[in-house]
This record gives sequence, structure tokens and C-alpha cells, in this order.
Amino acid sequence: MAPATHATEAQAFATRLRQALAAIGVKPSPTVVANEFNLRYWGRSITPHTARNWLLGVSIPMQDKLRVLADWLQVSPDELRFGVEGGNARAVREPAAPWGELSMQDREMLKRYQALSPEARKTVRDVIAALHAQVQDKAPER
Repeated sequence: MAPATHATEAQAFATRLRQALAAIGVKPSPTVVANEFNLRYWGRSITPHTARNWLLGVSIPMQDKLRVLADWLQVSPDELRFGVEGGNARAVREPAAPWGELSMQDREMLKRYQALSPEARKTVRDVIAALHAQVQDKAPER
């Protein structure tokens, strides 16, 4: 891809990103975007500098990050990345996560869980399984 073409695409992406942020009432601040993105992304965190580059059209996020942004901004990844032909791509949505919307505390807990060693993860799973079994045993019969 020629540098001019990439720059044009990155600028167009930045415009769509800022519009999507405005549509959900979020200030197009690099710090805000980075913080909100990092709450939703399970990979390596981004910095406000990275978010700034997205907002200014210097760079375009990789596909995994684009999907997280699109889900947060309630637009399709294709709409966010490439724009809309005909003006109505909001009807196309990615399916929601099978476990539904997670609270900030649950997301933080999962982030911490993922940082554990495999042995520690197994211990956490065992504890949760034991608690779940205990709750099931105490549940009233229907």
C-alpha cells in the first residue's frame, strides 16, 4: 500500500472513530480512549499515545483491537474500519459475548486471573467449582 493511500485511510478511520465516540457521548481524548479500550481488551494494554495516533489518523489498529473498539462503540468492525456504502451499516452488529455484559469489577478480576500462572489458575477454577457446588447443594428444590 502506498504511503499516501495509507495516510488517507488512516485519516478516514480517525474521522469515523471520532464520530463513533461522539455518538455514544465519549470525549475523543487519548487518555479516555486508552482507558476505556484497556478495560475491554484482554491483550497487551495500549498507551494514550497509541490512542492519540488512532484519533489523529496516524495509524489504524490491528483487527483484534478494531473489533474491541467496534463492540465498545456499538458499530460493526467493517463500518469503523472502512466506512459505509449507502449510509446504513449500523444494522450489522457483531454478536454479543455469550456471557453478556460484564461489570468493570468482573473484567478486572478476569484480567488478574489471566495474569496468573497456570497452576494458580487451576487453583482459582477449583475454588470456584467448589463454591458453585456448595451453592447448588443449598439451592431449594423446585
